[in-house]
Amino acid sequence: MSRARAGDRGGRERLVVIGGDAAGMSAASQARRLRGPDELEIVAFERGHFASFSACGIPYWVGGDVAGRDGLIARTPEEHRARDIDLRMRTEVTEIDVAAGRVRARDVDSGAESWTSYDKLVIATGARPIRPDMPGADAPGVHGVQTLDDGEALLGSLARARGSRAVVVGAGYIGVEMAEALIKRGYEVTVVNRGKEPMSTLDPDMGRLVHRAMTGLGITMVDDAEVTKVLTGDDGRVRAVATEDAEHPADVVVLGIGVHPETTLARAAGLPIGPHGGLLTDRAMRVRGHENIWAGGDCVEVLDLVSGLYRYVPLGTHANKHGQVIGTNAGGGYATFPGVVGTAVSKVCDLEIARTGLREKDARRVGLRYEAVTVESTSRAGYYPGASPMTVKMLAEHRTGRLLGVQIVGREGAAKRVDIAAVALTAGMTVEQMTSLDLGYAPPFSPVWDPVLVAARKATAKVRATAT
Repeated sequence: MSRARAGDRGGRERLVVIGGDAAGMSAASQARRLRGPDELEIVAFERGHFASFSACGIPYWVGGDVAGRDGLIARTPEEHRARDIDLRMRTEVTEIDVAAGRVRARDVDSGAESWTSYDKLVIATGARPIRPDMPGADAPGVHGVQTLDDGEALLGSLARARGSRAVVVGAGYIGVEMAEALIKRGYEVTVVNRGKEPMSTLDPDMGRLVHRAMTGLGITMVDDAEVTKVLTGDDGRVRAVATEDAEHPADVVVLGIGVHPETTLARAAGLPIGPHGGLLTDRAMRVRGHENIWAGGDCVEVLDLVSGLYRYVPLGTHANKHGQVIGTNAGGGYATFPGVVGTAVSKVCDLEIARTGLREKDARRVGLRYEAVTVESTSRAGYYPGASPMTVKMLAEHRTGRLLGVQIVGREGAAKRVDIAAVALTAGMTVEQMTSLDLGYAPPFSPVWDPVLVAARKATAKVRATAT
């Protein structure tokens, strides 16, 4: 069927891409580098107003660190079209017909619908924000922060707000980053978190350090609580959020609860979905069981190289890599995506937060016995001006000493140290092997023993002691 369709176009194949952001347009661009427009026609559909933008940068735009919306746009639709990629904005794909090799798309503004056939298909539908099913969740003044449209809507709401009280629902990456953005804009910020500590991607003892720092910044932390409704005023706008036993006044509410993979189209088409709701692919990012369909970005599940299980880890870094792999394969080359170790960094004001690998509960879930150590150190030589405290937690496998995970909380210079551990995890190193890593040293950058290596030394000693 693919050959017949290509034959109808004079032998030229058609690649259709659903989704115009990181994974989708990276795939389209890479395929175009490998094959010219006389060999491969590329049609991409994007339902929003923007393509190839950085959703990760939205909190920093809202907080004023990024001057304007355009700073978050990597490549405009016009730039994509100039490279012979037929990018159709404000066009939503509503159906995938796998058997016939075609997609149905609807013009968002006019409602007009049409079918487009494909020889090769890329699904890069991203993720959708979790919006709680409760009264008032859609009231004016309640915002998610997934797209540039969301960012513009939030900034408009902040400009119209009659007061300066903000409630952030959720204390994960988006929650803490939006709390920082609102603090910078002069708002009184309350964070409602259903966990006992913020940042559930950390172990509770490390999350406690984040809690302490956020409170020190003047953020009101409401932990172990869940929002049950959004209360509105006579004008219909948000005035407060309610938990089971309290009300928290708000002139604006930001939802930072997390995201789900957007796989509605894929499910309806009968494509394979994993336990976390994401599409399942092979190492070439090809949808399992489908030779001419690829998927990448926030709509897929990925292999965790440490645990050996599949996980849902929606990050822009992965999406761009997926796109490169997909574009290479769709363009006739060969590439694979081996998996992830779960590295992520964030910050709230001057506090830096980083993690990679497994938490304690992750290790227990997959049946791994481990040793855990925590060390206190500094970002620079203790005598050098500006040295700041840093806490490093490290997990090593019992007996073998294989590194399992690292978490870091500290000030300037803390977060990117997690990259040392990310490389060690990817290489399957033991904590003892890590102690010999030849890391850069000078007093303005590190103590003689870098904090990560101090943790590795302590973990090595504990593994040896418990192995006897």
